[in-house]
Amino acid sequence: MATLNIALAQINPLVGDIPGNTDRILTEASRAEAAGADAILFPELTLSGYPPEDLLLRPSLSLRIDRALDRLQQAGLGITIILGYPRVVAGRVFNMAGVIRRGELICEYAKQCLPNYQVFDEVRYFVPGDTACVFDLSGVPTALTICEDIWHPGPMEQAREAGAKLMLNLNASPFHRGKPMEREQLLAERARQGDMPIVYVNQIGGQDELVFDGGSVAVNREGRLCRRLPAWEEAVEHLQLQWCESTLDLAPQALAPAQEDLESVYQALVTGTRDYVNKNGFKGVVLGLSGGIDSALTLAVAVDALGAERVTAIMMPFRYTSEMSRTDAADQAQRMGVQYHSLSIEPMYESFMSTLGPVFEGCPRDITEENLQARCRGVLLMAWSNKKGDLVLTTGNKSELAVGYSTLYGDMAGGFDVLKDVPKTLVFQLARHRNLRSEVIPPNVITRPPSAELAPDQKDEDSLPPYDQLDQILALYVEQDCSAEAIIARGFPRSDVERVLRLVDLNEYKRRQAPVGVRITQRGFGRDRRYPITSGWRAGE
Repeated sequence: MATLNIALAQINPLVGDIPGNTDRILTEASRAEAAGADAILFPELTLSGYPPEDLLLRPSLSLRIDRALDRLQQAGLGITIILGYPRVVAGRVFNMAGVIRRGELICEYAKQCLPNYQVFDEVRYFVPGDTACVFDLSGVPTALTICEDIWHPGPMEQAREAGAKLMLNLNASPFHRGKPMEREQLLAERARQGDMPIVYVNQIGGQDELVFDGGSVAVNREGRLCRRLPAWEEAVEHLQLQWCESTLDLAPQALAPAQEDLESVYQALVTGTRDYVNKNGFKGVVLGLSGGIDSALTLAVAVDALGAERVTAIMMPFRYTSEMSRTDAADQAQRMGVQYHSLSIEPMYESFMSTLGPVFEGCPRDITEENLQARCRGVLLMAWSNKKGDLVLTTGNKSELAVGYSTLYGDMAGGFDVLKDVPKTLVFQLARHRNLRSEVIPPNVITRPPSAELAPDQKDEDSLPPYDQLDQILALYVEQDCSAEAIIARGFPRSDVERVLRLVDLNEYKRRQAPVGVRITQRGFGRDRRYPITSGWRAGE
């Protein structure tokens, strides 16, 4: 009996930083070799980072990848390095996995199943492969697949027919709610199909709106989960497999706990925020802290992501701002230890209204005056950003963005929206969940009726259906593509459904101008929902 020791490198590469990613590969490979590993497995497109998008169209990318592969070979490490990268062959670009051992690139595998749905756009860039790749790994016939390949039966069947006894699967699999369980169930099914263990490594970290949760796993040939790496953190851990008389066994080893749903979503927001700020070189963040629940949850995420010393909260009160809001905002800032300022927008607002007075004469008050308040606040936050070098975090949630309950160049002014894909009802759940760890959000913020406080005694539900109904309608329309009639058939009032769907369609122009934010559902407002702004479409059927 022989033991095969494979290091799973669940790392956080930076898109486009090919030299830096190469350095990290060499560092982890050297450490793993010193610790006795026979091989180290890295995620999909490790060298370029994922997704490289239109960087793949630049001719110089291929030159940089070739130089990186040369560096890895020249290092002459004895450990087998298995990694992903884009590769140009005869003018065609492949999503490739390669095996490097003792200074030689011994084999390559081209991804066969190219995803072209939701956030994935690989058909735009890559040509699919069509053959299995089986190589000798310390005496074990080992096959390679890449991410989407494992979701289809064909590549596994090819590998089995080619004599493979072990499958290594390289991934850059974005997170959405429920995804970790989906993966593990699929891997169990695929392992049983191929009658071989599967070692699955996934990257970690945030890349613009996408966030990757890690959670790398290994299952035995019966489909039993035998190893799980922790979610939401980098890790390089070793996996032992036993090879005896042409049979490969994988015994149960360390299993990091599976995360509860709300904690996983919260960590997705923290990870996405942290990496967007750090990878883009911002010193810190600033946000408007209104005393409401959206800004309260955003502040909690920001502090957990970056530390209190890198977060500034600014209350910007107006005549309609309640004393409760002022008190709760100051209370939360003190609880979380952030820098806090209160800057009244009253003088700015009056100055604007004085200037606009002659041209507004005779016009009744309407939403214009409300939007002007939001835009005064946006000006203050962007001025702070320019002067201090902090990124402005906006605080709009998915429900508000869906129906346009937000102000262009006002509360939408900023660089990153933490809650962009978080429905309002989930905002409340996450706030309560975060307070279980430590009560950083004042209870009043969670229990009081939501209000933008842009008019006297204003409540969100004055102009919107109750959020528990609104979010169900939005989920059916935005995430499940149900028609108005199909939603009405589920018992929702026709008037509410038609109004909400019309608002969603009308406000596409706002969402196109909104900041990027963390994607946590299967259909966020961003890469995977691309609707025309100018359109005669109606959602009835």
